[in-house]
Parts: sequence; structure tokens; C-alpha cells
Amino acid sequence: MFPKKELAQLVISACHQFNIDTVVISPGSRNAPLTIGFSNHPTIEALSVVDERCAAFFAMGIAQQKQKPVAIVCSSGSALLNYYPAIAEAFYSQIPLVIISADRPKHLIDIGDGQTIRQENVFENHILSSANLIEEESKLKNNTDLLVETLQTSINQKGPVHINVPFDEPLYETVEELKVFDFSSVISREVEKSHKDYEILSSIWNYSTKKMILVGSNFPDVELQKILDVYAEDTSVLVLTETTSNVYHPKFINSIDKLISKLTEEEYKKLQPEVLITLGGMVISKRIKQFLRKLQPNHHWHVDELKGMDTYHCLSEFVQTNPVTFLRVLSGKKKDIQSNYQTRWLQEKELRAIKHEEYLKNCEYSDLKSFEVILDSIPDNSQVQISNSSIIRYSQLFDVNATLQVFCNRGTSGIDGSTSTAIGAAFVSKNQTVFITGDLSFFYDSNALWNTNTPKNFRIIILNNAGGGIFRYIPGPLSTNATEYFETPHGLTAEHLSKMYGFEYVQVKDLKSLQNSLISFYEESNQPKIMEVFTPKEINDVVLKNYFKNV
Repeated sequence: MFPKKELAQLVISACHQFNIDTVVISPGSRNAPLTIGFSNHPTIEALSVVDERCAAFFAMGIAQQKQKPVAIVCSSGSALLNYYPAIAEAFYSQIPLVIISADRPKHLIDIGDGQTIRQENVFENHILSSANLIEEESKLKNNTDLLVETLQTSINQKGPVHINVPFDEPLYETVEELKVFDFSSVISREVEKSHKDYEILSSIWNYSTKKMILVGSNFPDVELQKILDVYAEDTSVLVLTETTSNVYHPKFINSIDKLISKLTEEEYKKLQPEVLITLGGMVISKRIKQFLRKLQPNHHWHVDELKGMDTYHCLSEFVQTNPVTFLRVLSGKKKDIQSNYQTRWLQEKELRAIKHEEYLKNCEYSDLKSFEVILDSIPDNSQVQISNSSIIRYSQLFDVNATLQVFCNRGTSGIDGSTSTAIGAAFVSKNQTVFITGDLSFFYDSNALWNTNTPKNFRIIILNNAGGGIFRYIPGPLSTNATEYFETPHGLTAEHLSKMYGFEYVQVKDLKSLQNSLISFYEESNQPKIMEVFTPKEINDVVLKNYFKNV
């Protein structure tokens, strides 16, 4: 059974041609031709998620893990607008997401017809390409070219694209076979890349005694790990990573804020690199951004196949290539140089690690102490999804098990779709997925649980401090008379939500019960599980501030 409408058949065939094998559909009537076609296609997996915002983040989680486009399909009207938060996240995180919206025909726009808005180019500020199709058989060639160009763009440039498909009634007529369409114009167009003089760059590199490599969010990459291991043996190179960098080495600085939070002005100048190489996506640490913007390197090279990000306002070279390729070439041209740059800061790292252990050993029950226990409990080779705000920042203070793969929506750093993204990632992951979230992030995206595709081995850990705990720590909010509008205090728990959506539920309110409950939390079950960890709101900020004073 396939849709009778030729335009719907064309869109479905184009997605198949470009190897899109997963489509997340939100229910509706105007998108019926697409729903019928995708759900009956023999090589496409169609998944149903009711809430469009959750559906888009769920699909993005799948695309994040598959590293290939995933399509989302919705009805006309405001349904489409609910995709926007995930589209913005995909745009800044370079995740290929194909948005396919059903629309009313043009003669019904702005005349008072129901479920009708101006859908064409509605995402133009955060989209790589838009294809506004026309429901006329005479426009087949034009529609085909638009589809080819748009889908190629999503694949080659790694980001979201929008396909708007108008349908007039009737919507539910079917045929037994899809037509065969000519996609001979499909040519793999690679992104044009600028070429750099590696001799000049290697010369600068070889005469510099203080070189820093900063790795932002990054999909796990064995080859990148291997080449960075080589650079870790160069005493003139300091490699800084974050929780979401997914590279590990004893000589990497993996807790940036822990290292630099108490440096004097003189020490900052000693840390200031002559050459800075940045790889990967967004950087979480606000302190390293402030440091590198104030004490800028002489040379900043950002290495990426697509985007040259001038995060520190001193970008001197955008090296448009694969980071592994660049680092290998640079390594082949390097010369040994005398430097104590790495040694100096690794000693500082060791000192901070000792103080970290001493503080945590006697730390009272709090968000910080709970996070230590939770991270230590996660089984080897798990995938860890972390929500934004204070949760991802707590993760930055700890050594993460090197077998774990860690992800967070850092494109726009929003809390709105963290749970949905985690469920999408869990859906396609071969390993168990553990999602660590704050209470506001969880409740904000609670419709994410309304998803029949959630794996049984999916685990959610909620740190519930009864409000936006981060606003008790950052300077400013507590000095106002409007703290209730920053913190969003509440008395909510996840207990009844868990029951309604079929999750096992356990709550803990002290350190001992947390440690005991985690022992069986990851074991096999017929249901996914939620653990809600209630922490003392009144002391969480005090504990964290004292941590930085002592460490």
C-alpha cells in the first residue's frame, strides 16, 4: 500500500535513494500520504512519536549515533514549529536531520483555512537548505532537482534541511506500487575545501615552546585518539579535553575548570599558549573561553571539514580538513624542541587531583557528592547522555571512565530536549544508555517518556534539587529580589510520571541509599528505570563553592 499522490511517492523514493532508513512520524491528517508511504516501505523503519518537539529530538539522537540523516515527518500548521528547538540544536551540532512537513496548497494559505500557516522557509536562519515543492505533475523535474540538492546538502554539510510538501485533498487514496523516478542527477558533490601551506604552519609549530590542543565535543574516533596519543608525548604540547570530547589519556587535562579556577595572573600568563589548535564542536568550560579571549595565543588554528569557529576572537587559520589528517601531516613534519610547558601543568593537574580526592572524601551529601557516586557506578562501555545546565558542568570536574561514550546537546545548550535525545540515542545503541539529568530538564521534557520505542535497558538518573540549582551558584540571581523566577522552585517528583509511562521507579534521599540502590539499578529488567536522587537545595551551592576554594 502506497500513496496515490505522485509528490509523496517522489519524496519517499528520494529518501530511499539517499539511504535514509529511519523516519520519525508524528500523527496528523495532512501528512497521510507520507505516513502511508514511509510506513509501508520495505527498507525504511517508520517510528511514531506523538509530540513533535520530542519527535525531533528523538530523531536527532538517532542521527547523532548513526552519523547519517534521519527524517522527521509532521502535519501542517503549528506542528511544524515544534520542531524548531531540535533544528537549531542540529544546526549548531552538525547533525543531519531531514524535516519533511506536509502543507496546505498555496490557494489555502492566509484565507482563514484551519491548521494553516506560512510554512515555506520558516526555518531559514537555522537550516542549510529548503526545498519548497509544488504539487503539479508538470513540476516533476523541478521537484526532483530540489530534493536531490537538499538531501545532498544535509549529507555533505552535516546539518538540518527542510522539505515542504503541499497536498490537496483527497489524502488517503492508495496504489499498490511506487512509481520509478529518475535520480540520474544524483552526483556526490563534496564541500569545496580551502588549501593551506602546511610548511608555514609546521614552521610556526616547530619554533613554538607552548602549544595547546583544545578538543571540544566530539564523536568517538579511534584514529583521533591514536594521533592525539602521539602528541601527548611532546613536552611542548598540552592537550585539553572535556567530558564530551571522548578522548582519554593520563597526560590530557580533562578537568579544565579544576585546573585553572584558582590561577593567579602570573600563572595564567605561563599557561597562555603561543599556538592554539582547536578541534571538535562546542566547548563547555566558560573559564577556558574567558582565559583564551583575554590572553590570546599568537596563532589560533581551527581544524574542521566544515566550519571555522572563531570562539576566542583571534582565529588566524581555518584549516578545512579532517582533524586526523591535519594532525598526522603536522606530526610528520615536527621537530623536537625543549620545553617544560606540558610537565609544568601536569604537575599542577596532579596537585589538584589530590585536593579533589581529599575534599570529596569528607564531602557531605549533595549534588557534587552524588555525582561522584553516580559516575563511579556506571557500567563499563555504557553510553552516557547528560543534560545541560549544572549537570554537564558537574561532569567536567571528574575523571570519566575511559570506556564510556559521553554526549550532550551543546549546540544551543538548551534543556528542552535532553531526555528525548537520550532515548533516540539509546534506541540505536548496542550498549546500555544511562541518562543523567537535572529535575528542571527532566520535567521540561517529560513528554519524552511518551515513546513506545524506549529500550528496556534505558536508565534515567534525576538529580532533583527542587529547582534550577545553577542559579544559586552563578553570580547575580541571588542578589535580586526575583530568585523564584530564576530558580523555578517546585515540589514535583517523577514517581507518578514513571508509573504512567511504565518505568520502574526508585527514589533516594541520602548517600547510603544512593549507593545501595545503584547496585541493582543497571541490572536487566522488563522495563526502563528511573532513579530520582533528592539533594539538599540549601547546601548544594555552598558545597560547590567550597570545592573550588579547596581544590
